[in-house]
Amino acid sequence: MIRTLQQQGAIREDIIAFIKRAKTKKPSPKSDVCKNFHNTDKKPILPDDAPIAVVLFAGGGGIEAGMVEAGIRPVIAVEFDPSKAELSRAIAKTHHHNFSEYGCRIIQLTVQEVAQSGFLGFPRRPDYLHASPVCANFSQAHTAKAGKGIETADDLTAAIAIAEAIRQLQPRVFTLENVPRYQESESFTAILETLESYRYLIDYSVINMADFGLPQARRRLVLIASKGFHVAIPAHRKPIGWYEAFTKCAEGIAHLIPMMTDSQLLPKQRQAVEQFLTANEPTPLLIQRVGGRNGLKYKPGHLPCNTILRSHFTDHKGCNRSKFADIWLPDGTVKSLSIEGAAILQGFPSWYEFPNETATAGSIIGYSVPPSFAAQLFMAAQSILKAAIV
Repeated sequence: MIRTLQQQGAIREDIIAFIKRAKTKKPSPKSDVCKNFHNTDKKPILPDDAPIAVVLFAGGGGIEAGMVEAGIRPVIAVEFDPSKAELSRAIAKTHHHNFSEYGCRIIQLTVQEVAQSGFLGFPRRPDYLHASPVCANFSQAHTAKAGKGIETADDLTAAIAIAEAIRQLQPRVFTLENVPRYQESESFTAILETLESYRYLIDYSVINMADFGLPQARRRLVLIASKGFHVAIPAHRKPIGWYEAFTKCAEGIAHLIPMMTDSQLLPKQRQAVEQFLTANEPTPLLIQRVGGRNGLKYKPGHLPCNTILRSHFTDHKGCNRSKFADIWLPDGTVKSLSIEGAAILQGFPSWYEFPNETATAGSIIGYSVPPSFAAQLFMAAQSILKAAIV
């Protein structure tokens, strides 16, 4: 019904009316493909008149989780990567599992394909439009040797599709997230020019999300643009160490590490521990099993962890890595970091339900905008948006 309404150019009142009717129906049973680690954690309840959002390149819904935490209702999410079709379908299934009860429809087409249809069925003038275009060609791993982004035709057509979404939908607030090198691309320039032509007020910068309370050193380009009022990236918060995140998060997290699977360090991991202990007192260490070529392979508990990437959870064929990082404790205990632990380090709320397969769950974590940062970004935007309405 939501799809029919949207295809008919539904406005917010139509969507609210549908949601009210849906609340009176018996919910369908959930499948067993996902799991809530705490089993009792409840999702936020949104009011019927909550602001609405459209998300492009949605992935598993990290940005949507942050939106929901900020009181915003995602109504359409576009997610399909033809280069990883099977994985993309699995990720979309998890997205549906987590956000369909909010009235969110997941569209399994590319953003370019949706743009070709003229964004048929999308709400016009939504409160929020977000895009996190595919960043692989601008990532450090792809560009370290070349020294610059390797922009492709697909990157440019994706940016053109985002620009078309801005023109067609005219959101009150537009946000974008990507790796830092994206700002050097023609793609980013095309999006900026569109925003400027429609007189959006724009604020963007490369930030370290560790400065916003995420227990992870994750540098990303973040843009927020608004029409008729100015919204800025929120103020910094005190950084938090990865170990502190485990001890100060939701109920039961203090006991999470002892319950993780026992592990053994690889030779290079043992060398990293020995290197640390030559100059430091013993303290919990988070040690990567893969990656870590640039910077420290280990991180003491008082520091944010290294950037969590999708490649940490899968091998070169996209198959599960049974172990992707280890935790070394001063008593010599070694534990394998769990998906639950990685989700905490990526700022996922405890109510989000992950699929059982490590490769899929890890891909969702590695690809996602950290929900805890997204919540801060949209809470700041909401405070300005409410004031503008008044």
